[in-house]
Amino acid sequence: MKGSSGSGKKQTGSSPCAACKLLRRRCDKQCVFAPYFPDHHPHKFINVHKVYDASNVNKMLQKLPVHQRGDAVSSMVYEANAQVQDPVYGCVSAISSLQHQLDGLRAQLALAQTEWILDSDDVTYPAATIHMKAGSIAISTVLIMDVVSQ
Repeated sequence: MKGSSGSGKKQTGSSPCAACKLLRRRCDKQCVFAPYFPDHHPHKFINVHKVYDASNVNKMLQKLPVHQRGDAVSSMVYEANAQVQDPVYGCVSAISSLQHQLDGLRAQLALAQTEWILDSDDVTYPAATIHMKAGSIAISTVLIMDVVSQ
């Protein structure tokens, strides 16, 4: 697809970029897709085209400054791949899964810190209360000073 951005890199050889190849268009040195969808990575553009449509991607890329286009394409590729894998939730599914993992790891860390404090032989001994609620652990500690005479 032709673009007027002037930021397109010239294709090496005579092979069109993945976008122009899929769209069966002539790829020239002004192609807005060429720097981001090289001919040796056709899968990147296929899903982006399915989810966003090539004309919309072209419009988005042309509205962005050149230095932001690479990040925009990376985001579109990630979101399009997630949408193809999970048509209902898309990338929200991955974010939710990572959030649940993070919550579980925070609970494990809090439990390990509490166990470490309870097992230490310091002068201060915390009284720990562990509350289980909806799959998460809340730990509250109260420090009790113990005077050790020497």
